[in-house]
Amino acid sequence: MLPLIPQSDPGAAYRSRKVEIDEAIHGVLHSGRYILGEEVSRFEVEFAAHLGTSAAIGVGNGTDALSIALRAVGVEPGNFVATVSHTAVATVAAIEMAGARPVLIEIDPRTMTMDPDALAVAMEKLPIKAVLPVHLYGRPADMNSIGEIARRHGALVVEDCAQSHGKFTGALGNAAAFSFYPTKNLGALGDGGCIATSDASVAERCKMLREYGWQERVSQIAGVNSRLDELQAAVLRVKLRYLDEANQRRAAIAAAYRNLLADVVDVVPPTDVPDHVYHQFVIRTPRRDALRQYMADCGVSTLIHYPVPVHMQPAYAGRLAMVGTLAATESAANEVLSLPMYPELTNEAVSRVADAVRAFYLR
Repeated sequence: MLPLIPQSDPGAAYRSRKVEIDEAIHGVLHSGRYILGEEVSRFEVEFAAHLGTSAAIGVGNGTDALSIALRAVGVEPGNFVATVSHTAVATVAAIEMAGARPVLIEIDPRTMTMDPDALAVAMEKLPIKAVLPVHLYGRPADMNSIGEIARRHGALVVEDCAQSHGKFTGALGNAAAFSFYPTKNLGALGDGGCIATSDASVAERCKMLREYGWQERVSQIAGVNSRLDELQAAVLRVKLRYLDEANQRRAAIAAAYRNLLADVVDVVPPTDVPDHVYHQFVIRTPRRDALRQYMADCGVSTLIHYPVPVHMQPAYAGRLAMVGTLAATESAANEVLSLPMYPELTNEAVSRVADAVRAFYLR
């Protein structure tokens, strides 16, 4: 019987750099400093350099990164923040954590990221304070159009980069938020997050907000406790050195999938752009659920990112502002399927995944 192919495998990422990661962890253990020490400081400098921003501020997780970034750029309780419903629920949760009001915008059905035309309509209807585009699945949103619309209306821009670790996002707005959840392109061995910005005042405010609003251990503003710990920073510093290489491998896997599935007319692959870092390889198909079951029977694990749009989930249904019907969003949720995608995936496994998809549709 063939071994199971997981949809993601963070353990493989650890094993591929085990010696360096273990050495980094042991260094922290022996240092006696476990919160906001040298590893965090060095990672912040190195990650900012990688992104091309002047600052990076490590926090406890990606949701906190979004919430803190929104507050730091000037979003206040009651302000409207435009984002999408086809995203991880953390995007909307973070807006509400900041005290703001989410406004859900339609997606472009081709890219499954925020539709700039829908944003322009929303800007005319509501006093939107900030725009929170999501670089979903590793594909950047249309930041040229989104940024121009936001500037025209005097709105702030905070990027949700939880799935787009690379060199092409993170420096395109007032601030950007990253998650280091273990399955991310740059993943920790636990939770972690970071805010990137080139605005010195925003960076300083982020540093205060992540630790009780402190200056000299006195709370000047109401903050939270959300700090990237030394162990995770040490692991991330190792992995950051190999991020470009890992992203190149993801792109190669995506190219192989696209080639192997080119004649399967019922499968729509993700649109390819040079700066796509392929956090996921998400196909669209009208027979998604049947295909997923068939793949499982073949020993291939898949996931659905995301099965229910945020506006249709019980916690949010009927209480969020929306622009339009979000028909494209709801259609995507019924058709998307994430194939196995991680840098350690072998060529043989990629072929086996594609063969299973082909067998389902071409039998």
